[in-house]
Amino acid sequence: MKVAHLPTSDFEHYLKNYLQKVPDLRLLESLEHSRKILVNLYQEMAPEKTLYRYADDKWTPKEMLLHLIDSERIFCTRALRFARKDKTVLSGYDHETFVKESQANERDLSSLLEEYNAQRQSSIFLFKSLSKEMLQRKGNANGLVVSVAALGLIISGHELHHVQILEERYL
Repeated sequence: MKVAHLPTSDFEHYLKNYLQKVPDLRLLESLEHSRKILVNLYQEMAPEKTLYRYADDKWTPKEMLLHLIDSERIFCTRALRFARKDKTVLSGYDHETFVKESQANERDLSSLLEEYNAQRQSSIFLFKSLSKEMLQRKGNANGLVVSVAALGLIISGHELHHVQILEERYL
């Protein structure tokens, strides 16, 4: 399913912002597209930049990368539960606390990229395994009704949002 084919009822305003960043690609193509962009950006980043903060209260690129990994795990969990017709209203999560407690800055960039790539491969396997019917199923996460397919595309859009921030404020 492509972004252009998602009904607008599949996402609220802030999710729409992420989806607008995704090129008109199929779901699996968008996951691979944003993966390539992100990995290239981090592989070309000077080592000293991985710990840079453009303001005291902002994340480092390492923290941002682990935030993307954590968020992708959460989006995939939501997608799996909705695909399997779990009608439980799912809570949000405090991404600021997740980043603060991540210890990302103590890790090697290579280990973060390895974990990121493993998570992305797992996400691709998950979405590849879902039928068209499952991709269209919806659930409520953090007070927002969203489809399984939209969650997959949000992963890419969220990632491209952070790539834009990295390019504009860190590099």
